[in-house]
Amino acid sequence: MPRITIGNYLLKRLYEIGVRHLIGVPGDFNLSFLEQLLDFDGVEWIGACNELNASYAADGYARMKGIAALLVTYGVGDLSALNGIAGAYAEHVPVICISGIPPLHAIHRREILHHTTGTGDFGDVMTCLSQFTSAQARITPANAAVEIDRMLSTCLREKRPVYLQLPSDISYLEIDAPQWPLEMRVESSDKLQLETCVDLIASRVMQAKRPALLVDADAHRFGLRPSLCALGERCGIPFASILSGRSTFNEQHPLYRGIYAGTSSASEAVETVEGSDCLLMIGVRFFDATSGYFSHRISSEETIVIDPFSVKVGNRVFEGVTAREVLAALLEKLPHTAGTALAAIDAPPAADDFGGSNRLTHARLWPRIGRFLREGDVLIAENGTSQAGLSGVRLPANSTFISQATWGSIGYTLPAVLGSMLAAPGRRNLLFIGDGSFQLTAQEISTILRHDMKPVIFIINNGGYTIEREILGPDSAYNDVQNWRYVDLPSVLGPGRPVRSSTAASEAELELALCEAEASVCFTIVELVMDRRDAPAGLKRMAELAARFDFGERGPQQKRRSPRP
Repeated sequence: MPRITIGNYLLKRLYEIGVRHLIGVPGDFNLSFLEQLLDFDGVEWIGACNELNASYAADGYARMKGIAALLVTYGVGDLSALNGIAGAYAEHVPVICISGIPPLHAIHRREILHHTTGTGDFGDVMTCLSQFTSAQARITPANAAVEIDRMLSTCLREKRPVYLQLPSDISYLEIDAPQWPLEMRVESSDKLQLETCVDLIASRVMQAKRPALLVDADAHRFGLRPSLCALGERCGIPFASILSGRSTFNEQHPLYRGIYAGTSSASEAVETVEGSDCLLMIGVRFFDATSGYFSHRISSEETIVIDPFSVKVGNRVFEGVTAREVLAALLEKLPHTAGTALAAIDAPPAADDFGGSNRLTHARLWPRIGRFLREGDVLIAENGTSQAGLSGVRLPANSTFISQATWGSIGYTLPAVLGSMLAAPGRRNLLFIGDGSFQLTAQEISTILRHDMKPVIFIINNGGYTIEREILGPDSAYNDVQNWRYVDLPSVLGPGRPVRSSTAASEAELELALCEAEASVCFTIVELVMDRRDAPAGLKRMAELAARFDFGERGPQQKRRSPRP
């Protein structure tokens, strides 16, 4: 076998699986690998402002591209990125975290080095990362090819982060390089299990009077979207999604019934999901914030749970079957009955009365935003106000919706836009973020501008954390943030770059800003000035459920609802 350096072997394998950008922050322990990257054709370095932002950007990249690579330095870099890695783990996002670590000779001698705890223990950081990654490895010249291949294969198969430590003194050492491409083999289903499982599901679907599909993010992560859409259309089965699974289905399709979130759902979604006598749930995980705080009412007897590598039909569990093969077999077995469950789609409200000096309100803002969206958009929605506001908007066809609905780390979305635009530069990216979240990661605007990216960023400025105010402390100082001159930030963080900035406090000002954004060919930022006590209706409902769940029926939230005796 030909010889290749360990660093170049890693870069070669990353390129093979689709990585075209390596996102991160330089540090002395990863500089030798970065030098190799500069000479490697096909993978570009993207330096972020800090490791946390880099991990968020890698997450956004992976959601669009199917895989991402993150580079940090040992200790301080690892732990700074850990929040983003944990988020990717919780949300099933495949990110390869590469850490440049101290040289092997220092590790073997337990030297006291910078970026360590000073104990000579070089296993502590690995222990931390092992809690939030599917696999971990420390590369050595003896194991490099095997472990690099194992890490990348695991990341792709399980759709979760992996952690790879690369000592600073070995990236230029040569190893024997396998000539075959990286094997991305997923075990096929057990034939008898698959046949029995599919027969049972098909029988239930054909006997059902009200079958329905409910999907979550794993349906998209594991490449099941085409089969699910074909199944719904072929059999006329209506479909709904969990908030975290938005854009799996075309929301403009007549079979789409909306977002299901327990008692926080629209009536059409509730009727479809809870009224189904054969509900197929694909990769669904009910978390508090995506289930109306566990207010979903679904009968397990009427439910078929299809996960990536197992299926549950009633009380029967089928291991050794893959969702991909189950859905493919169902498409072959079920009869064509399309058209039986089609429903008309309500047209968006007319915009004739939008404008004038009326102050911006959430009730009027989000329907207008819905008419601003266009086919193929990438929408990135920050947790809280933006996510709740957009939940009432049907997305255009072929759009992609990105949010961190499960992990819910505020500030995630701004760096995520950096990643999504690197992965899909030809699509329009729209970010919706509140002022409180924006202030956590605002510096990453500088990286976006440095690479001449052109997102449209909507900042909701209401002086603080709206979702927290709705849960507790509407007038408490801990929910306030310092006001910034948001539209001036691009000139500070990216001087000389072409930027279109505007502030809208009224409907007429927003209308003008949207017209300008529609025609914009440069970085665009729109500040939406809104009342601090205004919030989308869905957010208010969710906040009440959250307060009751977190604090109990007699919790401090009662002070705002009941006058003192």
